[in-house]
Amino acid sequence: MLAHSTLFFVMLLVATISRSSAFAVMGSKGLPSRSVRPLMASAHSLTSPADVAFDNYSAKTAFMFPGQGAQYVGMAGEVAASCPAAANLFTTASSILGYDLLKACTDGPKENLDTTAVSQPAIFVSSMAALEKFKADGGDLTSATVACGLSLGEYSALCYAGAISFEDGVRVTKARGAAMQKASDAQETGMVSVIGLSREQCTELCAKASADSQSTVTVANYLCPGNYAVSGSKVACDKVMEIAKPEFKARMTVRLAVAGAFHTDYMSPAVGELEEVLKTVEIKKPRIPVISNVDARPHSDPDVIKRLLALQVTQPVLWENTIEALFEEGRSFEEAFEFGPGKVVAGIVKRSPGGKDKKITNVEV
Repeated sequence: MLAHSTLFFVMLLVATISRSSAFAVMGSKGLPSRSVRPLMASAHSLTSPADVAFDNYSAKTAFMFPGQGAQYVGMAGEVAASCPAAANLFTTASSILGYDLLKACTDGPKENLDTTAVSQPAIFVSSMAALEKFKADGGDLTSATVACGLSLGEYSALCYAGAISFEDGVRVTKARGAAMQKASDAQETGMVSVIGLSREQCTELCAKASADSQSTVTVANYLCPGNYAVSGSKVACDKVMEIAKPEFKARMTVRLAVAGAFHTDYMSPAVGELEEVLKTVEIKKPRIPVISNVDARPHSDPDVIKRLLALQVTQPVLWENTIEALFEEGRSFEEAFEFGPGKVVAGIVKRSPGGKDKKITNVEV
């Protein structure tokens, strides 16, 4: 959607497209559409009696964090030079990672920064640096009533909310990125952005492409109406691009420059490695609600949060549902801040139903 990344360029490209094909994420009374109810019911089975503290959360002020693909060569240099607290974060992260993370962000090369193993800790640390910049500029870091992040950004949100330490956040994102890169290298897979179809149509497209290719492709990112990313085998992704426009009347498809089929069962090999790292990490009850990408609701039980983080790698990102929930009547949404490189999340929110006139401030690095 940014010039820096094909994936995020496409996410923002929806801004130029008519909303005539927009489809509501939720049905009447705020229920999720039928296509995601089984998944969300499965996620609910992980909950516990200690997991209801945030059920009636307020969305008055939301802090949001970007995911993988927001990175670009040159990011974080200015904030590290002008904000000592932000510079210290990169120093700490570099000692954990074993290489100069700030140099990787500012100097590249792009091929290195764009690898899953490097981009994930780079975006996490840059997002935390943006919070330090906000604080240094007089912003109130205690003002948020809810936090959320797009895929990888969920770790940034949890760190902001005090559920995970910064040091553990670096360790986990390093391990998560490396494990996902390894899973991607094991098979020929990919992702395709599909523009101009409803979520139901996109699901039908994936089913047809899977049948035609005798392989598998599924919806991986529910971003906003008319803008979805599908993930699967290379041959199935090829079939999606072949039939999306002529047979399903999609406006366009774009192959995404990512390592593999994120948020599908193709990432299953990464789950075990991530779980092993998460066992070494202390997760506390968040200070404020943090919305899970798996079921679009906040969780207060640390054990549930940990299990959902492992599950998140193979499950679709329900960002569309998350925004719908934040905008629900009774949540009292007033404004949002996006912390980290680029304006990807803000762009998606603006194109969500009811988001056009919402106040969103970007704190970039």
